[in-house]
Amino acid sequence: MTLPDPSEAGSHAEPTGLRPAAKGWCPGAHRAMASGDGLLVRVRPQLARLTRAQTLGLCELARRLGSGLIDLTHRANLQLRGVKPDDHGAVVDALCALGLADADATREAWPPVLVAPCWLAGDDTEGIATELLSRLNELPALPSKFGFAVDAGPAPVLAAAPADVRIERARSGGLLVRADGAAAGHPVSRAGAVDAALAMAAWFAATAKGVEPASRRMRRHQQIFSWADGPQPLEPAAASASLPAPGMSSLGPVYGVPFGQIEAAALATLLRDSGAVGLRLTPHRALVLEGGRWCEAKAFITVAEDPLLRVDACPGAPSCASATVATHAVARALASGLDAVGSAAPRSLHVSGCAKGCARARPADATLVGRNGAFDLVRNGCAWDAPVQTRLPPEALCSLIGMP
Repeated sequence: MTLPDPSEAGSHAEPTGLRPAAKGWCPGAHRAMASGDGLLVRVRPQLARLTRAQTLGLCELARRLGSGLIDLTHRANLQLRGVKPDDHGAVVDALCALGLADADATREAWPPVLVAPCWLAGDDTEGIATELLSRLNELPALPSKFGFAVDAGPAPVLAAAPADVRIERARSGGLLVRADGAAAGHPVSRAGAVDAALAMAAWFAATAKGVEPASRRMRRHQQIFSWADGPQPLEPAAASASLPAPGMSSLGPVYGVPFGQIEAAALATLLRDSGAVGLRLTPHRALVLEGGRWCEAKAFITVAEDPLLRVDACPGAPSCASATVATHAVARALASGLDAVGSAAPRSLHVSGCAKGCARARPADATLVGRNGAFDLVRNGCAWDAPVQTRLPPEALCSLIGMP
């Protein structure tokens, strides 16, 4: 296998095994974030769903005022890439006209609400999430990355997705509200679920004041087990792996998105060809085309067993100013060897442009971290963990991580 040469687009110091400082906030529509290829403008569709018209409008906007690339995030949000600072105002106006952003920057910055993607109109997930979205104005000031997950289907499917307050199905069949990081939650009725979630968030805001930035997430908060008095805590139902995978689903065709990056032109073509009436986003790099028919699409992952689904890679250089290597080409080249018969290849692979590890916060079997145009190798860890080997040239990667 021939691997592409990484770009020498930056540098960072010797690895220390400590996670580098990351930005303490996420981009939004009004508050864009500068990156190596321009501004990132985040779009947070309610209930992680866009209509057909909204999707086509967003694709046109990405082509006209961005780089033509759209990111799909782990919170089932979208990001327009490559927006020029002078065009930011026009992008926000267009998003507001599409119903994909709020003209009020304060409301736009309220905490995100992640939903289980296979909700149906009138079910618990849709109803609770809709009520929660309508009551976010009741919240006190919270850290920028704080968020909610509404996961009230038959079994939780968002266990690996980022959230601080979780509304989930309990093992007993009822509902619970759980602090992220706690093993159990507090039983709630359908009518009281949002009240309890808002109360937990308010408690966090009050008790986390003055703590170090690293503790401004629920799972790092040292008092998560002391929230409120009440009935015996309930364990959540066993997590389900039934998130939509590439192929046909009850809602419509499902397509994987390699490394979470979408070509706007390819998405618009797929939407038109499929006849879909809407688009749902999932936190595991997949799109559901509501009511659409199956179409072949080379730009997307169409097979559930495709090894690309087990490879995470950030945008890399030159798209990200922090990255020291180009990541996507290396990740694609290595993905084909993940399922090699008789090899010791890892089951999961993370290719990170730097030690921040933005594309994957959980350990992978093998993690390659860009540094000064070469790679460090971390085994069974994250990008910021101490590497077992450093300064690896690309031609050595296959044999070192167990690929043929």
